[in-house]
Amino acid sequence: MLCRCRRIRTSWWALNLVAFPLERLGSDVLGAILRGGFDVCSLAGTTVVGGHSIDDPEPKFGLAVTGVIPADAVLSNAGGLRGDLLMLTKPLGVGAVVTAWKGSAGSPALMGRAVELMVALNARAAEAARAAGTHALTDVTGFGLLGHLHSLAYANDVAAVVDADAVPAIEGVEELLERPAAVSGGSRRNRAYADGFTRWEDDVPEWRRRLVCDATTSGALLAAVRPEAADGLPGWVVGRLVDGPPGAICVG
Repeated sequence: MLCRCRRIRTSWWALNLVAFPLERLGSDVLGAILRGGFDVCSLAGTTVVGGHSIDDPEPKFGLAVTGVIPADAVLSNAGGLRGDLLMLTKPLGVGAVVTAWKGSAGSPALMGRAVELMVALNARAAEAARAAGTHALTDVTGFGLLGHLHSLAYANDVAAVVDADAVPAIEGVEELLERPAAVSGGSRRNRAYADGFTRWEDDVPEWRRRLVCDATTSGALLAAVRPEAADGLPGWVVGRLVDGPPGAICVG
């Protein structure tokens, strides 16, 4: 949920949530993870005030962030209008890159591009969205582009059209997505879910179908904005909201 008109900096704080195999990976690795989280929180204007950790064979790290925002300043996913353009603020494909890397595929350069996207805050894009008078806003993370767009369209009692060729992809991810091995379990479930509300045009290649269902970490913002205001937002126009069954999507 984001502020519509002004930047809110009232009583923000964060707690570290850590699951980590300390004996196996050591305190130096854990320290680097915590420093990275602290640096990003500082950049976002958030204070880390503590946290909680447990021993776990699989490393996990996250943050519980609390803030205060006036009720009249909240921008939800439920304000979109028929005819709004859909703007995406980051390229897609992070999930495929990470999945391939776990399987010893993909290049260090490609992984570096994915990490650069994941650590990039959405703060500037959010401020631009507010300034442009964006009608509705959501993120594109675990449910992929189509999953989050479905929720946005359904909340606004409209359908959506996505131009598959206009959806930006991380440079080099096409080759990965040509192979099923780069598709994570979460992305496969996203695809199965999306098939229930999506009509695919025949000329959409398989790798692009996988791209728009890619389960992403720290992904883009997806904004529904009136056409005359779209130039004020960074990113790509990937579709529009249209009349139709609520939540239905056509990818062409």
